[in-house]
Amino acid sequence: MSTLLTATPGQTVGPFYGYALPFERGHELVPPGTPGAIRLTGVVADGDGRPVPDALLEIWQADADGNVPTAAGSLRRDGWTFTGWGRAGTDDAGHYCFTTVVPGPTAPGRAAFVMVTVFARGLLNRVFTRAYVPSDALAADPLLASLPAERRETLIATPDEHGLRFDIQLQSSPTTPETVFLRYPGQQR
Repeated sequence: MSTLLTATPGQTVGPFYGYALPFERGHELVPPGTPGAIRLTGVVADGDGRPVPDALLEIWQADADGNVPTAAGSLRRDGWTFTGWGRAGTDDAGHYCFTTVVPGPTAPGRAAFVMVTVFARGLLNRVFTRAYVPSDALAADPLLASLPAERRETLIATPDEHGLRFDIQLQSSPTTPETVFLRYPGQQR
Protein backbone atom coordinates (compact mmCIF):
# COMPACT_ATOMS: atom_id res chain seq x y z
CA MET A 1 0.00 0.00 0.00
CA SER A 2 1.56 3.26 -1.08
CA THR A 3 -1.15 5.61 0.18
CA LEU A 4 -0.09 7.70 3.15
CA LEU A 5 -2.93 8.02 5.63
CA THR A 6 -3.45 11.14 7.68
CA ALA A 7 -3.39 10.67 11.42
CA THR A 8 -6.69 11.17 13.19
CA PRO A 9 -7.06 12.96 16.51
CA GLY A 10 -6.81 10.85 19.64
CA GLN A 11 -9.84 12.52 21.13
CA THR A 12 -13.02 13.72 19.49
CA VAL A 13 -13.73 17.28 20.53
CA GLY A 14 -17.27 17.45 21.85
CA PRO A 15 -18.81 18.73 23.83
CA PHE A 16 -20.64 15.64 24.93
CA TYR A 17 -20.98 16.67 28.57
CA GLY A 18 -24.76 16.53 28.68
CA TYR A 19 -24.83 12.84 27.81
CA ALA A 20 -23.41 10.91 30.76
CA LEU A 21 -21.69 13.28 33.16
CA PRO A 22 -24.56 15.17 34.81
CA PHE A 23 -26.33 13.49 37.71
CA GLU A 24 -29.34 14.41 39.78
CA ARG A 25 -28.70 17.45 42.01
CA GLY A 26 -25.00 17.44 41.11
CA HIS A 27 -24.94 21.22 41.46
CA GLU A 28 -26.30 21.03 45.04
CA LEU A 29 -23.47 20.52 47.52
CA VAL A 30 -26.14 21.38 50.09
CA PRO A 31 -29.89 21.53 49.49
CA PRO A 32 -31.31 25.00 48.83
CA GLY A 33 -32.70 26.47 52.03
CA THR A 34 -30.12 24.75 54.25
CA PRO A 35 -28.90 27.14 56.98
CA GLY A 36 -25.77 28.84 55.67
CA ALA A 37 -26.45 27.85 52.04
CA ILE A 38 -25.31 30.26 49.34
CA ARG A 39 -25.25 30.23 45.58
CA LEU A 40 -21.94 30.28 43.71
CA THR A 41 -22.82 31.59 40.26
CA GLY A 42 -21.14 33.05 37.22
CA VAL A 43 -20.77 33.05 33.48
CA VAL A 44 -18.18 31.21 31.40
CA ALA A 45 -17.13 33.36 28.39
CA ASP A 46 -14.84 32.84 25.40
CA GLY A 47 -12.17 35.14 23.95
CA ASP A 48 -14.77 37.24 22.16
CA GLY A 49 -16.66 37.77 25.41
CA ARG A 50 -19.49 35.49 24.25
CA PRO A 51 -21.03 33.06 26.73
CA VAL A 52 -20.06 29.39 26.41
CA PRO A 53 -23.40 27.52 26.47
CA ASP A 54 -22.00 24.00 26.76
CA ALA A 55 -19.26 24.06 29.41
CA LEU A 56 -19.15 21.76 32.42
CA LEU A 57 -17.73 22.89 35.76
CA GLU A 58 -16.65 20.85 38.75
CA ILE A 59 -15.89 22.34 42.14
CA TRP A 60 -14.14 21.02 45.23
CA GLN A 61 -14.10 22.88 48.51
CA ALA A 62 -13.77 22.73 52.27
CA ASP A 63 -16.86 22.97 54.46
CA ALA A 64 -17.73 26.12 56.44
CA ASP A 65 -15.28 25.09 59.20
CA GLY A 66 -12.37 24.62 56.78
CA ASN A 67 -12.47 20.82 56.86
CA VAL A 68 -11.80 19.12 53.53
CA PRO A 69 -14.17 16.14 53.16
CA THR A 70 -12.30 12.89 52.63
CA ALA A 71 -15.07 10.29 52.89
CA ALA A 72 -16.01 8.29 49.82
CA GLY A 73 -19.33 8.98 48.15
CA SER A 74 -18.98 12.28 46.28
CA LEU A 75 -22.05 11.52 44.19
CA ARG A 76 -24.27 11.02 47.24
CA ARG A 77 -26.84 13.76 47.68
CA ASP A 78 -28.69 12.62 50.79
CA GLY A 79 -29.53 16.06 52.20
CA TRP A 80 -27.04 16.09 55.08
CA THR A 81 -23.68 14.70 53.91
CA PHE A 82 -21.40 17.49 52.67
CA THR A 83 -18.99 15.94 50.18
CA GLY A 84 -17.33 19.18 49.05
CA TRP A 85 -17.75 18.28 45.37
CA GLY A 86 -20.24 19.29 42.71
CA ARG A 87 -20.77 19.39 38.97
CA ALA A 88 -22.87 21.82 36.90
CA GLY A 89 -23.26 22.66 33.24
CA THR A 90 -23.74 26.09 31.76
CA ASP A 91 -27.03 27.15 30.20
CA ASP A 92 -27.52 28.88 26.83
CA ALA A 93 -26.33 32.17 28.37
CA GLY A 94 -23.12 30.56 29.73
CA HIS A 95 -24.46 30.78 33.28
CA TYR A 96 -23.74 28.18 35.97
CA CYS A 97 -24.98 27.85 39.55
CA PHE A 98 -24.02 25.75 42.58
CA THR A 99 -25.78 25.65 45.95
CA THR A 100 -23.09 25.29 48.59
CA VAL A 101 -21.65 26.92 51.72
CA VAL A 102 -18.95 29.55 52.04
CA PRO A 103 -15.79 27.50 52.55
CA GLY A 104 -13.71 28.14 55.62
CA PRO A 105 -9.94 28.52 55.48
CA THR A 106 -8.13 25.19 55.70
CA ALA A 107 -5.44 26.66 57.99
CA PRO A 108 -5.34 29.70 60.28
CA GLY A 109 -4.53 32.89 58.38
CA ARG A 110 -5.07 31.27 54.96
CA ALA A 111 -7.51 32.53 52.36
CA ALA A 112 -10.56 30.35 51.71
CA PHE A 113 -11.28 29.30 48.14
CA VAL A 114 -13.25 26.94 45.93
CA MET A 115 -11.27 24.90 43.40
CA VAL A 116 -12.86 25.04 39.95
CA THR A 117 -12.29 22.86 36.89
CA VAL A 118 -13.71 23.83 33.50
CA PHE A 119 -14.37 21.45 30.61
CA ALA A 120 -15.49 23.21 27.42
CA ARG A 121 -15.54 22.99 23.66
CA GLY A 122 -12.18 23.72 22.15
CA LEU A 123 -10.31 22.67 25.31
CA LEU A 124 -8.51 19.38 24.74
CA ASN A 125 -7.61 19.35 28.43
CA ARG A 126 -9.61 20.79 31.29
CA VAL A 127 -8.41 23.96 32.98
CA PHE A 128 -8.10 24.61 36.72
CA THR A 129 -8.62 27.81 38.66
CA ARG A 130 -9.65 29.03 42.10
CA ALA A 131 -12.52 31.22 43.28
CA TYR A 132 -11.25 32.99 46.39
CA VAL A 133 -13.69 34.19 49.05
CA PRO A 134 -13.16 37.92 49.75
CA SER A 135 -11.48 38.44 53.13
CA ASP A 136 -8.52 40.11 54.81
CA ALA A 137 -6.56 36.86 54.39
CA LEU A 138 -6.27 37.40 50.60
CA ALA A 139 -3.24 39.67 51.02
CA ALA A 140 -1.20 36.89 52.64
CA ASP A 141 -2.13 34.11 50.19
CA PRO A 142 1.05 32.84 48.49
CA LEU A 143 -0.59 32.18 45.11
CA LEU A 144 -2.33 35.55 44.95
CA ALA A 145 0.81 37.35 46.14
CA SER A 146 2.77 35.80 43.26
CA LEU A 147 0.49 37.43 40.66
CA PRO A 148 0.34 41.00 39.36
CA ALA A 149 -2.58 42.91 40.90
CA GLU A 150 -4.60 43.01 37.67
CA ARG A 151 -4.30 39.22 37.25
CA ARG A 152 -5.03 38.56 40.95
CA GLU A 153 -8.51 40.08 40.60
CA THR A 154 -9.55 37.34 38.15
CA LEU A 155 -9.41 34.82 41.02
CA ILE A 156 -11.50 36.69 43.58
CA ALA A 157 -15.24 36.07 43.71
CA THR A 158 -17.54 39.00 44.36
CA PRO A 159 -20.33 38.92 46.93
CA ASP A 160 -23.88 39.38 45.65
CA GLU A 161 -27.36 39.12 47.16
CA HIS A 162 -27.38 35.30 46.91
CA GLY A 163 -23.78 34.45 47.77
CA LEU A 164 -20.76 34.69 45.48
CA ARG A 165 -20.30 35.43 41.80
CA PHE A 166 -17.27 34.12 39.92
CA ASP A 167 -17.09 34.73 36.18
CA ILE A 168 -14.60 32.73 34.11
CA GLN A 169 -12.99 34.20 31.01
CA LEU A 170 -11.37 31.37 28.98
CA GLN A 171 -9.27 33.81 26.92
CA SER A 172 -8.68 37.53 27.15
CA SER A 173 -11.30 39.63 25.41
CA PRO A 174 -10.99 43.28 24.41
CA THR A 175 -12.61 44.27 27.72
CA THR A 176 -11.86 41.41 30.14
CA PRO A 177 -8.58 39.68 31.04
CA GLU A 178 -8.30 35.90 30.95
CA THR A 179 -8.95 34.17 34.26
CA VAL A 180 -5.74 32.87 35.83
CA PHE A 181 -5.54 29.12 35.23
CA LEU A 182 -3.31 26.83 37.27
CA ARG A 183 -1.11 23.89 36.43
CA TYR A 184 -0.45 21.30 39.09
CA PRO A 185 2.72 19.19 39.41
CA GLY A 186 2.55 16.20 37.07
CA GLN A 187 -0.24 17.71 34.95
CA GLN A 188 0.28 17.37 31.23
CA ARG A 189 0.25 20.54 29.16
